[in-house]
Amino acid sequence: MTGSNGPPDEVLLYRGDSPKMSTDALSREQRSQLMSHVRHEGTKPELVVRSLLHRVGFRFRLNRKDLPGTPDIVLPKYGVAIFVHGCFWHRHPGCNMSTTPKQNAEFWKEKFEHNIIRDAQKKTALESLGWRVVVVWECETRNIEELASKLCAFLKDEV
Repeated sequence: MTGSNGPPDEVLLYRGDSPKMSTDALSREQRSQLMSHVRHEGTKPELVVRSLLHRVGFRFRLNRKDLPGTPDIVLPKYGVAIFVHGCFWHRHPGCNMSTTPKQNAEFWKEKFEHNIIRDAQKKTALESLGWRVVVVWECETRNIEELASKLCAFLKDEV
């Protein structure tokens, strides 16, 4: 308990639900601070893709904010936008990294559904402007040879 007048630290309220006991060892403020440090640009999978593209001779731009969805990598010469998605956050179908946390499962289900919808909207918006869109999944960056084949095949279609 925080004091005799306040609620216990471990009780959290979720969107009108009754109080639930949290198994999180961190306070809400500590968790928020920790999550604020999660990178959304320059992630390791993104760096792998960028390095690979550069190594095989493709030149690109990063995080073009003038395009819908701010693609991670843009190859203007080829009209290609690349999104490098984390399997967990973007729900890579059939991937073992695409797990759902047991704690507060309904919240996570909603969050993941919104992510999937937003990803589809970004892709549609870019395609309507004439861009070709490719998604590279985090787990695909672990096999460089296969990833190189996939990207080069996709990009060489326009060369």
